Amino acid sequence: MSTVTQGGPSLPQERRVVTEIPGPKSREMFARKQAAVPPGIGTTLPVFVTHAGGGVVVDADGNSLIDFGSGIAVTNVGNAAPRVVERVRRQVADFTHTCFMITPYESYVQVAEKLNEITPGDHEKRTFLLNSGAEAVENAVKVARHATGRQAVVVFDHGYHGRTLLTMSLTAKNMPYKQGFGPFAPEVYRVPLAYPFRWPSGPENCAEEAAAQAIDQINKQVGAENVAAVLIEPIAGEGGFIEPAKGFLPRIAEFCRANGIVFIADEVQTGFARTGDLFACEDEGVVPDIIVTAKGIAGGLPLAAVTGRAEILDKVHVGGLGGTYGGNPLACEAALGVLETIEADDLVGRARRIGEVMLPRLRAIADKSPIVGDVRGRGAMIAIELVVPGTREPHPTAAGEIARRCHAEGLLVLTAGTYGNVLRFLPPLVMPDHLLEEGLAILEKVVSEI
Repeated sequence: MSTVTQGGPSLPQERRVVTEIPGPKSREMFARKQAAVPPGIGTTLPVFVTHAGGGVVVDADGNSLIDFGSGIAVTNVGNAAPRVVERVRRQVADFTHTCFMITPYESYVQVAEKLNEITPGDHEKRTFLLNSGAEAVENAVKVARHATGRQAVVVFDHGYHGRTLLTMSLTAKNMPYKQGFGPFAPEVYRVPLAYPFRWPSGPENCAEEAAAQAIDQINKQVGAENVAAVLIEPIAGEGGFIEPAKGFLPRIAEFCRANGIVFIADEVQTGFARTGDLFACEDEGVVPDIIVTAKGIAGGLPLAAVTGRAEILDKVHVGGLGGTYGGNPLACEAALGVLETIEADDLVGRARRIGEVMLPRLRAIADKSPIVGDVRGRGAMIAIELVVPGTREPHPTAAGEIARRCHAEGLLVLTAGTYGNVLRFLPPLVMPDHLLEEGLAILEKVVSEI
């Protein structure tokens, strides 16, 4: 077994299983975790990582696993990406914190300028920086309420927006995100999402009917004149990588424009080249009033952003926005390194290439396996939905078992879905083709055995 000295793209890009997974060192550390950390902090795969880079994570026992998770769409440019590392290394030697609201620094402004430039729409924009996706969603709603003088917020079935009080209220799924944590924030209303695989009258009717139902419910139950914001993920993430039927998002955005409602795109999981566009809403030319980003923005450092129309964001009074750590200088430098990497290495194109490799292979698996009900996604954000054979009944047991067997083979995969029956695949955009193919071969073998 070779000795690993550092992570990043120089790591050997190979799957290597030298112990059972998890191995003895990881099991020992996991016992310490259980003694020190509350059980509410769950663990998908209890291997303790020592190095990561390219398309692999290496654990304390020397196993090298193929990474189809990217830390939940965070390490799009890979772990320890060179441009990110170099920028952070320089910054940490200069200063680690001043608080941008006290004594500002240029990198925050540079990130804001870049996001204003690359997010959809050619209107004048403003950006402010925060720590997490949930914090950014809360602030986007806060801004929309302030700008419109309205209170109601409309969200969608299968949506996930975070774990804070407001974002739990905005999230659709009860367990594990909301169970026992109420009461929840008021003035939140949920309407149907265009979910093609499960739409009662078929996918061909999904966009039109779902949009009509959503708009009808808003008008009847809330009143469009009372709605501050409509908030939606362009592809539902935790809900199961549900890509709304074509035409649905433009119709909802049009309704918002006609009624003075702020249209907010939650691109926390879909942003920064993940779907084969810089931002997923670009696929249908949708231009949000506010776009929320996090996860892939800074290569693993905590950073999030709210970017929106200047006339909306400029309405908030001085001191109404901010936070002690928002736009930390290390995270800002990391974000600049991420944006440089996406552009220099054409990771938008690479995400499309990953989709071109994965989707045909997964559809071939679906053709052979009656438990695979649907294959969906764009770019490097792909999923399969598992069902009881011969039905569309969700099959969460199969999803869990497939994930467990993949982990034992050295392939890290994640589950998702409102019903817990979806396997989602989020490989780093820098993953080489041979690892992608090997991971798909493992998945094919495991699914065939279920």
